[in-house]
Amino acid sequence: MATEMCWRCLFFVFFLLGGSAQDIGQTRFICTSIPADMDMCSAAAQSGSGSAEELKNSVLQLRETVLQQKETIMNQKETIRELTAKISRCESQSMAEPFNGEGKVGQPGSRKKETAGASKNTMGDLSRAPPADTLNQLGQTLQTLKTRLENLEQFSRSNSSSQISNLKDILQNKIDDLEKQVLSRVNNIEENKPNLKNETEQRGKIESTLTTLHHRISDLEKGQRNNLPGDKFQLNFSLRTNYMYAKVKKSLPEMYTFTVCMWLKSSATPGMGTPFSYAVPGQPNELVLIEWGSNPMEILINDKVAKLPFVISDGKWHHICVTWTTRDGVWEAYQDGLLRGNGENLAPYHPIKPHGVLILGQEQDTLGGGFDATQAFVGELAHFNIWDKVLTPGEVYNLATCSTKAIAGNVISWSESNIEIFGSPTKWEFEACRQIN
Repeated sequence: MATEMCWRCLFFVFFLLGGSAQDIGQTRFICTSIPADMDMCSAAAQSGSGSAEELKNSVLQLRETVLQQKETIMNQKETIRELTAKISRCESQSMAEPFNGEGKVGQPGSRKKETAGASKNTMGDLSRAPPADTLNQLGQTLQTLKTRLENLEQFSRSNSSSQISNLKDILQNKIDDLEKQVLSRVNNIEENKPNLKNETEQRGKIESTLTTLHHRISDLEKGQRNNLPGDKFQLNFSLRTNYMYAKVKKSLPEMYTFTVCMWLKSSATPGMGTPFSYAVPGQPNELVLIEWGSNPMEILINDKVAKLPFVISDGKWHHICVTWTTRDGVWEAYQDGLLRGNGENLAPYHPIKPHGVLILGQEQDTLGGGFDATQAFVGELAHFNIWDKVLTPGEVYNLATCSTKAIAGNVISWSESNIEIFGSPTKWEFEACRQIN
């Protein structure tokens, strides 16, 4: 029994070393004495453990190489399928019906006038790449395939593996076939170039017309914005991005009390984001108004937080005001002219620090930057004003109901000259009293 197991062990080592049954007759056996109480197979395994382990690692490496090459073949197949699809599109364009002398597709007199549907189809054709671009893409893809093939050749020389050589031959044949197909398509396109000339000219005319129309629209929008009154405008933050915001050109002075008021309109979920944030060196959350995620709207002063009882994410305009004084950290929250909540101990005896950066539409993680798209304001904002005093309930009510002429903030007033826009938030006309009628 021990002899049979020993032979099995020897066969295992022999096959691990890369031998076969036919090589047994050419193999020399070395006899080594071992202790009587030691297992023969264990001794045989120990005697060849070093070489067997090295060859085993080599076999595993070769197997991993073969697997990598299989994955390369799959990638090349996917590339070949993409090339075939592009060639088909190129061929379909080259086989299109020629233009007649009148610049129309099909038989003479088939269309007397351009219709809206025809214009729409022509505009749709602009989105497709011309044959020359398609051929450039095919050439670039073929060059990539050749580069990968050269890498495979270098790899095959360093590993001397027959499997890699076979893969190289397969890829070379595929590339040769693709080159022949591309050359054939190029010849066909070159032959049809005169027929494509009219199409190119027509495409150029349409592109020129669209460019002119775009410039006219831009000029009209610019003129409308320039004609707006200084304070009768709103900012529309339509997207939740980290680059769309407005910067107030003035900073805040040191303040021991304040009132901040604005008009807001939003239906964004979850949370409308950050209508404004004020950061100073060393403290990005010196003064912040934010509604983030499913949390209620909050006001932060020096990283201290008070939850505000506002319900304004209904897609309608709302007037909100927040007052605060450093003495005992007393605060009040007004919505649409009415007191909705109050509290105390919000950053008590901490004055608002000066020389900071005031941003509309983004929350600052660093001074003047570090914006996070998930905290960006989505909605419309107007009449952002700050006072260095606590407005009375009557004054807040008059602002919200337009009972009297609106008073501007004595620290920050809503004016186009005080706002610098980044990332193109839209600016449109806004009349506060019209929103509540």
